[in-house]
Amino acid sequence: MKILLVGPETPDTFWSLKNALNFTSKKAMLPPLGLLTVAAMLPEDWQLKLVDMSVESLCDRDILWSDYVFLSGMSVHRESIERIIDRCRKLGRKIVAGGPLFTAMPEEFDHIDHLVLNEAEVTLGGFLQDLAAGCPEHIYQTGEWADMQDTPIPRWDLIDTKKYFCMPVQYSRGCPFSCDFCNVTSLFGKRMRTKTSARMIAELERLYVIGYRGPVFVVDDNFIGNKKILKNDILPAVIEWMDRKGRPFKLNTQVSINLADDEELMRLMAQAGFDCVFVGIETADEESLTECNKTQNKGRDLVECVKKVQRFGMEVQAGFILGFDADRSSVFENLIRFIQESGVVTAMVGLLNAPRGTELYQRLTDEKRLLQHSSGDNTDFSMNFIPKMKWEELLGGYQKVVKTIYSPELYYQRIVTFLKSYVPVQQHRHKVTRSDMKALFKSLWLMGIWSSGRRYYWKLLLRSFRHPGQFHLIMMFAINGFHFRKVFAAQEQKPRYWAKKGVGAGRLPNSLVSSQC
Repeated sequence: MKILLVGPETPDTFWSLKNALNFTSKKAMLPPLGLLTVAAMLPEDWQLKLVDMSVESLCDRDILWSDYVFLSGMSVHRESIERIIDRCRKLGRKIVAGGPLFTAMPEEFDHIDHLVLNEAEVTLGGFLQDLAAGCPEHIYQTGEWADMQDTPIPRWDLIDTKKYFCMPVQYSRGCPFSCDFCNVTSLFGKRMRTKTSARMIAELERLYVIGYRGPVFVVDDNFIGNKKILKNDILPAVIEWMDRKGRPFKLNTQVSINLADDEELMRLMAQAGFDCVFVGIETADEESLTECNKTQNKGRDLVECVKKVQRFGMEVQAGFILGFDADRSSVFENLIRFIQESGVVTAMVGLLNAPRGTELYQRLTDEKRLLQHSSGDNTDFSMNFIPKMKWEELLGGYQKVVKTIYSPELYYQRIVTFLKSYVPVQQHRHKVTRSDMKALFKSLWLMGIWSSGRRYYWKLLLRSFRHPGQFHLIMMFAINGFHFRKVFAAQEQKPRYWAKKGVGAGRLPNSLVSSQC
């Protein structure tokens, strides 16, 4: 059996960092972990080929070579996925599809030959048995959660790791919290399911053995969902392994803000090699936090929480949301102030959307405010429901926020604010590579000479001499800022998603739609 696994192309989004990767020899941020893991579940005597369209083109000969095309992706990949489906059908090849996009809305992909939904550890085996018997069914679903010990180590041999900026691993699934806009619990449940320390070390060891050195992203939606296991087992084991191997990886992950409550956990994470965490802050407004059930963020000095984590050696990247029903006109200036004061350099500010499977989706459906499915890119100036705030005010305020915080002056100011509270872990010394030198000289040319914000760039560059150990990090911030400005500028020029895909009775009034185009 010949199987072609296809990773759809990731569009140019906030997190794709495509404009930043152009400064280096890398083609994409991350390989498709889901497909690499599924590949490891397939029979050993099958022939496998993986094409990640974020790093290479999908050729007709690859499709024709295969007996089946395996396809997976998220909402943000939908346009690419639909093109892949059309090509496979025209070439007469059957498709097996799974992953978050297909699990969330299987009825919209009824034309696909086989849908293997939910977690592959549970559903893929049934499909493979039926396929071997010559009677595969159209859809495989389950309400059962997988045991993480059944998850195999990804088939890294199917990709060229040198094409990627970062390698992904997964330690846990699930989240103990219930934010109403988040679909993590509908996909993976509230109970934290984890791998053992022995298994985590085996996965890191496999990356080490194949020769990979560099950033490793632990892709968990909330890495600290079970603090006790982390502190007593996982992190001590990772620390010992990292020390023994000469610290080959820098680790980053996603956490909830209550990390700031646990100094022991922060210390262990930093010692284990974590130098960056993403936190969903969303808003500093207590009423909006109550509205979205973000209870873990309430009653806190969120600025101090951010700075505390940074003092323990971890950069805090953060997500923010505009468009809550409780948002007032002051929310825009308040958000700008918060981001600048906290020193969150990488601030992903998006408009609220309601994904399938969330409490927010159900509430908006009941209120007849839902318009269509979310685009999957929460920084593309789109919403999939009618907000309480007037759309013109919300869009104008959102544009003001992103233009302000990513203007060269305020962006570089924020880097300086971050450096004042950041206390790096000394063992994270960066070895300069040829790719680093290429990025430096390209940044000098594009941002130091051609950019209208070049004087702020040079001020930051001169200031970096006060932090010689952080020069690589500072330059990475500068290059990422170039990407963020490009992405937001490009998104402003596109027709609004509402105007293109408003749905039936839920379509916005003509006056509101026309104001977006």
